[in-house]
Amino acid sequence: MSRPETAASGEHAEVVCVASWNADLISRVSRPMARGETLMASAFSISPGGKGSNAAVAAARQGARVALIARIGDDDFGRMGMALWQSEGIATGHVEQATGERSGVAQILVFDDGDNSIAVYPGAGAGLGATQVLAAAPLLVNCRVVMASCEVPIEATLQAFQLARNARTVTLLNPAPARALPDALLALVDVLTPNENELYQLAGPAHSGSVDDAAQHLLTLGVGAVLVTLGATGCRLYQAGQHPVALAGRSMPVRDTIGAGDTFTGALAAALARGEALAMAMEWANAAAALSVTRHGAIDGIPARAEVAALLN
Repeated sequence: MSRPETAASGEHAEVVCVASWNADLISRVSRPMARGETLMASAFSISPGGKGSNAAVAAARQGARVALIARIGDDDFGRMGMALWQSEGIATGHVEQATGERSGVAQILVFDDGDNSIAVYPGAGAGLGATQVLAAAPLLVNCRVVMASCEVPIEATLQAFQLARNARTVTLLNPAPARALPDALLALVDVLTPNENELYQLAGPAHSGSVDDAAQHLLTLGVGAVLVTLGATGCRLYQAGQHPVALAGRSMPVRDTIGAGDTFTGALAAALARGEALAMAMEWANAAAALSVTRHGAIDGIPARAEVAALLN
């Protein structure tokens, strides 16, 4: 349901997402393919995607007022994104539509067991930088949570998190797809949400093999909290000077896992924005992600707040 006051300027946004956008081109095949192999797909679809966009929709469906900072192409896929965000009540006043540029695309293979492989072309999103972020400074210093992923240029995230830190706004980073991150950025992250593989890549080879050791190492680099998502086994929260908090996964019928991590991040942001303590926000995020895998596709899989509340109860 659209909220007109949010869909305009985003002046009263609670969650601001420095967002990636792409169209998901999804083919369903029986299994992963070997190099040079061709498989016949059983289905194909085109749907909205992008980690930032997905997380923003998840936060909005959890009841948060959400605004985007993004850069998209002035093409059919870009118009798809604008239509989605406006229908979800997400503010688009700081979404730049770049003339003559293509929007991002993700080519996704979904396997019979529900797992997937993804190749992402960022398109116009690669041009998102400090200039667009600075133009949206009033949003960033007046909201409650700023979130981003590694699908957007680090320059944009660094600028956004610097503004947020100065305003004592919570910063939330989903470090996917995994890449090396500068210590200056990690020191500005209040909550980091890697999966296990991303955790090891961020911590480095000296800390691989132990989730505890890798998470503790990231805390020494200045990260406020490390919330590791562990798929079907749940998640684990690490904070300096505190014992880890483990939360078990939920047994759910899996249709596909596309967007589960984005749903987790968006639901976490919404819970933090409404004042939940981090451990409780983790429970909301864990339940939302569990529900998301029971449906096909990133956007169709994102649950509403009432559904998550019902599962928790």
